[in-house]
Amino acid sequence: MGTNYYRVPKASEMTKREQKLHERLRYDMNLYDPSQAYQEFRIIEDPNDTWSNMNPWEEFIQGVNVHLGKRSGGWKFVWNFHNNKYYSNKEELLSFIRSGKIVNEYAEVIDQEEFIEMALSWGQPDGLVADKEYFDNAPHHSWMSNPEEYYDREIDGLRVSSSTEFS
Repeated sequence: MGTNYYRVPKASEMTKREQKLHERLRYDMNLYDPSQAYQEFRIIEDPNDTWSNMNPWEEFIQGVNVHLGKRSGGWKFVWNFHNNKYYSNKEELLSFIRSGKIVNEYAEVIDQEEFIEMALSWGQPDGLVADKEYFDNAPHHSWMSNPEEYYDREIDGLRVSSSTEFS
């Protein structure tokens, strides 16, 4: 069993998001326009998805709860880089962490510096890593035809999951 950690916005960021939501509702949405209603008020282009738009609420909550990673007994801490959506290296990751609040999956708030220290030291120096050696020695993974796609990556000395969906 492990514990997942998330970055959530500070109050000042939430205030800015709230103001933008109110502006969208007041100036961009027309509750009486049948075409907007038909589109579920998806009036905002999502820069990460050229095929779909968001409604004001989806824009408001996008990125409010960003999974940072997970610690598990016997393993090195594993980071979630979200395909570089919020950060792409250790320096950007640490800046992102410090720009918000850190909570675990039990909604407990953790000091950013304490979280960073814990995550960087968890499972060091000899915790498990999902790499070639691990998969070669794990018989329960023998069914996998291409285990390489599940190997952890290393970015700036951090263990980074190959998946963005894990818990």
